[in-house]
Amino acid sequence: MHTQFFGNFLLNKGVITPEQLIEALKIQSSAHKKFGTLAIHSGYMSASEVADVYITQTHYDKRFGELAVELGYLTPEQVDKLLTLQLPNYMLLGQILVDQKIVTHIELENLITEYKSEYEIYELDMMEEQKSMVDKLLADLYLPDDLQDTQNILAYITLLFNNLVRFIGEDFTPLNIMTLPEVPTNYCVSQMVDGSFPFLSALDMDSETAIAFAGRYVDDEFEEFDEYVSASMEDFLNLHNGLYSVNMSNDFSLELHLQPPACHENTVLATEAPCYLLPVIYAFGTVNFIFSVTPS
Repeated sequence: MHTQFFGNFLLNKGVITPEQLIEALKIQSSAHKKFGTLAIHSGYMSASEVADVYITQTHYDKRFGELAVELGYLTPEQVDKLLTLQLPNYMLLGQILVDQKIVTHIELENLITEYKSEYEIYELDMMEEQKSMVDKLLADLYLPDDLQDTQNILAYITLLFNNLVRFIGEDFTPLNIMTLPEVPTNYCVSQMVDGSFPFLSALDMDSETAIAFAGRYVDDEFEEFDEYVSASMEDFLNLHNGLYSVNMSNDFSLELHLQPPACHENTVLATEAPCYLLPVIYAFGTVNFIFSVTPS
């Protein structure tokens, strides 16, 4: 998962502009194959088996390969082989920047070395023994210094990035979190979560981005913003918060209760506590995630 943050690293270093990053992400999106697609092309799984794993992922916070093994569709050895076929996103993004003559091969090599060294990144990626490394990376890049309930919010962001990879696509770059008293919205879906750790979460984007986001989520094509697009946004947020509530119950014995999602259009989202805005850049547009912890 840490490969999604290389673009943020390059932006903060002033190596690339946001416009250059978006263009590179468009190229990366067309070049990168999802794990399930690789499994089909390799003859290891059928399309129906891949679809079954994707559906199962909506109920369990687990990687595709892990679930495919549990369901008996792949062996651990086959998962390892497929992983070797997937070029890490930061390598693919870097190669695109070289091809675009934005950086040289030597500059890219130095940047990757600096990136790995600064965040103590190794090639094992999301293995359990590296969870502390990933937490450090997320905390360093995305958590404001004045943030309370760090453990709970870190778990929320980690799951969010995982769910974006699983259900929307890997071709994204999260930007730095902004702390705001209120957030102007375009097409926004919000959801209150009550219980041991009450908070408000929201998903906001412009209409064209929403159409593309919904299309990826349900694997269909939409031509205009309508109730189906809005329902897809609601379903993603509800799915994510549902998985989060299960994780928090299992890992920290926190009981959370989801309220029905609500839709807003061209309004200002204001809460008692500060709002944390996390923009996520995709090739098709910017998706804004908003999070605010309810004061106790």
